[in-house]
Amino acid sequence: MSFLKFNLPIALTNSLEKLNIKSPFPIQEEVIPLVNEGKDVLGIAKTGSGKTLSYVLPILTKLNFFHGGINRQPQVLILVPTRELAQQVLEVFKLFIDPNRNQSKTLAVFGGTSKNPQMQSMGEVKILIATPGRLLDLISSNALRLSSLEMLVIDEADKLLNTNFKKELDDILKLMPSRVQKLLFSATLSPEVQKLNHLYLNQPAIIQLEQAEEKIELIKQSAYAVDSNQKGPFLRYLIKSKDLKQLLVFTSSITTADKVADKLRKNGVEALAVHSKKSQLARNQSLKDFKAGKINVLVTTDLLSRGIDIEFLPLVINYELPRSPKDFVHRVGRTGRAENSGEAISLIAPEEQHHFEVIQKKIKQKIEMKDVLNIDLQGF
Repeated sequence: MSFLKFNLPIALTNSLEKLNIKSPFPIQEEVIPLVNEGKDVLGIAKTGSGKTLSYVLPILTKLNFFHGGINRQPQVLILVPTRELAQQVLEVFKLFIDPNRNQSKTLAVFGGTSKNPQMQSMGEVKILIATPGRLLDLISSNALRLSSLEMLVIDEADKLLNTNFKKELDDILKLMPSRVQKLLFSATLSPEVQKLNHLYLNQPAIIQLEQAEEKIELIKQSAYAVDSNQKGPFLRYLIKSKDLKQLLVFTSSITTADKVADKLRKNGVEALAVHSKKSQLARNQSLKDFKAGKINVLVTTDLLSRGIDIEFLPLVINYELPRSPKDFVHRVGRTGRAENSGEAISLIAPEEQHHFEVIQKKIKQKIEMKDVLNIDLQGF
């Protein structure tokens, strides 16, 4: 099946061709026609399933058919739980929006940064991506209103609810017109998400994709007890002593990813950091170079723990542990795919030991712990 079936504007189909996106993912195949028909949608699909494009394409298709926008009154609102996701969604829109066409002005707003520049940028915005707290903050400052809204997307609803945004969601819903088309996406159909469905959506079409459990039992796993200040030298020791190629290294933050990649390059290892602060085009190019063997090491956050598909990825390293056992499984599951053997190594600082024990208990696997006392890290 191709995207031609959806009767997308020629500009969007041209962009899809340039990006070499040839056929829709299952979630896109189901959701795009429903959104184009004006229906509310509840989509249940795991991260990495292509859900962002399932609403980006119909939003850009419908945008010119919405009622005329008014200054500081967006026509589309996309609510997300984190600034990282807000930036990711914005980058996807940028791939398909002609920057010379002002009528498609798109903006992402979130906390943790100055509010004033966001307030000043709000004029003429048509598509607004926002975290709930910052959105309400901007509304209370009279920077925008929601009275001209035509469509609402609640993305990663399960994570929004986990971070106790329920009251903010209620407050936001009260500020928008009742006629708004609503799309709600979640990785799981939890009781809380089901409540959101009944409270917010109008006779929605429900799309629930089966989620195959990732199996990591056959992946060779090991762990090393390493002090935090030894992790960098030990990582470089592993790469050089074992002549490792096509290695994926996971960190828990963007800052650490950048630092690790920078140190690797300074020590003669071809490495790049890939995370949400990089543009979508830059991330795509990094992945392409990695798959082609031009880059030996990709250092990333959990942005790439789901959805990355490299057929023969031999090894992943957890430089730092993720927050949840589920994310640990997703990281480790990037190796050993398509019936190929794989290996995962975790570097565990003393302060991470308890959390690592919790992860092992949750995944029902005991992972051998080794020490590095007899390894000479001088010069690494």
